[in-house]
Amino acid sequence: MQQTTNTILMIRPVNFRMNEQTAVNNYFQEELQLKNAEVNAKAQDEFDGLVEKLRAVGVNVIVENDDIKLDTPDSIFPNNWVSFHQNGNVGLYPMFAENRRRERREEILERLEKEGFEIKNIIDYTSAEDEGVFLEGTGNLLLDRVHDKAYCALSPRADETLFIEFCEDFEYTPVVFTAYQTVDGKRLPIYHTNVMMCLAETFAVICLDTIDDKKERNHVIKNLQEDNKEIIRITVEQMEQFAGNMLQVKGANDKRYLVMSEAAYKSLTATQIAMIEKHCEILYSPLPTIESCGGGSARCMMAEVFLPKA
Repeated sequence: MQQTTNTILMIRPVNFRMNEQTAVNNYFQEELQLKNAEVNAKAQDEFDGLVEKLRAVGVNVIVENDDIKLDTPDSIFPNNWVSFHQNGNVGLYPMFAENRRRERREEILERLEKEGFEIKNIIDYTSAEDEGVFLEGTGNLLLDRVHDKAYCALSPRADETLFIEFCEDFEYTPVVFTAYQTVDGKRLPIYHTNVMMCLAETFAVICLDTIDDKKERNHVIKNLQEDNKEIIRITVEQMEQFAGNMLQVKGANDKRYLVMSEAAYKSLTATQIAMIEKHCEILYSPLPTIESCGGGSARCMMAEVFLPKA
């Protein structure tokens, strides 16, 4: 099994704006004093800039356009509704915000088949939406594909029972915890695991200060150490600059890159950068509009494609 892929699916936005339905529990979102059309144009520029940088180092980026008729402001974050696996399985996930459910489009799966990938089996969890139960793809699921472990921070968007069901279906050992952030003086669950933690081949970037329960924190550390991952700690302030929202990808000649936003990169210390660069190169791009309005960053924009070639 491989932990990293050189093929990424990205959805170019046509209607990007602050999604009022996700803002209720995504505390990373901010209102920008811009018209929606301006916000979307800026987001498109940021999106295109990241795609260009990825392609320049040899990452195979499959870009599909969003459908304007669907009015899906968060379609730029496809990793929440779908995951693609090496055995040809595809996971489809239940989404917290009703307007995000329209992001799941058959033609996106068809596009991957056109690109020569084989989809053998679709495992569909979306009926859980009827029960008000959610699990937002690799936003919530941090998959160690080599050691068959899945890390998940529970939240209104990550249901424990459904997470365990996923682990049984996809044969992962669950590592469960809750990660918190302080909002108006209250400790509230962070909406997605992938904003406080990034799992790469030989290291993990993680904000351990968000895991309030000491036993849970030690359990996460123990699992990472067991699998020889170097733990690179980030602070809460760095996490708020999306320094946890990173993804390791493969470029030309199987060269590894850790992809992040410019804000995330600028928040890192020289020591942290050196620690990361021992393992792979860093690739960063400015994503200020996407981060402010969407409350997500570089990692959320990339759905990794591990499917076999047909």
